[in-house]
Amino acid sequence: MVRPPNTSGSSFNLTDTGSDGPPKNLAEIPGSAARLAALRMVDAVLRRGDPLDQAGPPLLRPVPRADDRALATAIAQETLRWLVDLDTLIDSATAQNLPDDAKARSVLRLMLVQVLRLNLPPHAVIATGLPLLTGGPRRLAHGVFSAILKRGDAALPAAPGLPTPVLARWIAAWPARIDAISAGLAEPPPLDLTLANAADTAHWAERLGGVSLMPGHVRLARGQAVEKLDGYREGAWWVQDLAAAIPARLIGQAPHAGATALDLCAAPGGKTMQLAAAGWHVTALDKSARRLERLTENMVRTGLTAQTVTADALEWAPDHGFDAILVDAPCSATGTCRRHPDVLHRLAAMDELVALQRELLARAVRWLNPGGTLVYAVCSLEPAEGEAQAHCTLTPRPITTAELPEGLVPTAEGWLRTDPGMIAEAGGIDGFFAARWTA
Repeated sequence: MVRPPNTSGSSFNLTDTGSDGPPKNLAEIPGSAARLAALRMVDAVLRRGDPLDQAGPPLLRPVPRADDRALATAIAQETLRWLVDLDTLIDSATAQNLPDDAKARSVLRLMLVQVLRLNLPPHAVIATGLPLLTGGPRRLAHGVFSAILKRGDAALPAAPGLPTPVLARWIAAWPARIDAISAGLAEPPPLDLTLANAADTAHWAERLGGVSLMPGHVRLARGQAVEKLDGYREGAWWVQDLAAAIPARLIGQAPHAGATALDLCAAPGGKTMQLAAAGWHVTALDKSARRLERLTENMVRTGLTAQTVTADALEWAPDHGFDAILVDAPCSATGTCRRHPDVLHRLAAMDELVALQRELLARAVRWLNPGGTLVYAVCSLEPAEGEAQAHCTLTPRPITTAELPEGLVPTAEGWLRTDPGMIAEAGGIDGFFAARWTA
């Protein structure tokens, strides 16, 4: 049974242990701070619609140990990744389904995912999980949890279920790909690096113990501390999913000294750094000053340069044209769901995003110099944000197989379409769409 989360309902009051026993300070229970933070992070996503990477940092501050903060994040991410299937398990063990926003359901989700996905011992999960219930039925939660684990078939499926609205849209859009997409969401992705100098690919793949899927790329096993890896401090590379690195590659090397490129909605800067490394004089525009600060920090670390502009692209007007423009448009980000499973549980109406994408593309067309290259890209699996937007007055410049990692091919229209089920044998890839034109 596929069940979408109910994002309305009561908030959590998590300061004591609840009605089935005497109150106890959670701080006295080892490991409880991490579970409390995880519960609050999941609540922030499902009830308020906050992105997990924004909700997490303030909620993790009370957790003193770095390993506990990492555990809390893993619990929250895996709970959201397997939410549909966790709810199915819970409902199979209750005579009457718990409300979607019930505290007992929320705690049970976290408890089950710790055992079934993170392989933590049940006794430790019980000791740190049940005290999270305040004013709630701890005995019921304990009984449901124990009943599920005592069954011989207590397990999650091979691939996570999708929330009902997402499943309906993707079955309609990608009927032949839906099983592969779901399978591609079962595990968090590996760590992809983009190199500042593609000529050094073999060197960095060997030095870091990774593999390369195309020049200028190295893939490592997930779970590594990025700041401690060789080459980080000297700026030899930056973290960027393989799919996210393709749009800037489609623009290519600067054709001459002084060639200008515009990166619209540029922060946090991966594509800006790619363009700068390819010899372009880059203008990086974003309306978020805070995000542009992060871009600037990345540029300083890598020794690359770009002009940054803090402005709304719908209000800003350049004083000159550009030889290349990358429209990395704001979107639903559903293509990143294997690394950000929360995105599938907080989707808002896409009408405003689609209108914004259309306007950004139209403005970029007007700013492109004759003979210039325009690339439109979104990290989305929604055709309304990708294929439906790939039309403008410029001349299409089809993407070729030679420009893509092995295992990927352009669409019949000459566009790029990836999804999390592609190149699965090599670790998968985010969902992306890109199209290219020439003025």
